[in-house]
Amino acid sequence: MQLNWMKCQGDVWCKLNTVNLAHQHFDNMDGVYIIWHGGENAATVKVGQGNIRARLQDHRVDPSIQAYNDLGLFVTWAKVPSHQKDGVEAYLGEKLNPKVGDRFPDVEPIAVNLPW
Repeated sequence: MQLNWMKCQGDVWCKLNTVNLAHQHFDNMDGVYIIWHGGENAATVKVGQGNIRARLQDHRVDPSIQAYNDLGLFVTWAKVPSHQKDGVEAYLGEKLNPKVGDRFPDVEPIAVNLPW
């Protein structure tokens, strides 16, 4: 499955803690997301699914995710039909091995393109 991973204005990766979640772009935006930290050894911090605005708001105050803030936290997201979100999240969790969260939907993974 080919996903359209979002970037911020200027074609740059969005910063988790400053992306404008009040923007109308996020109205009714459901799908999957990837949070990662930058730095010399950049790594995936979290993958998830749901209402993008609500989930990212939660992660802005989650100590287990904010522990990586000094390395720079970035986020991207993509719309995914409801009936495929579990499979896509399962694939992303398996492929990216995030530092936070070790349980993913127990369904057949749906392969997608990665944002990088």
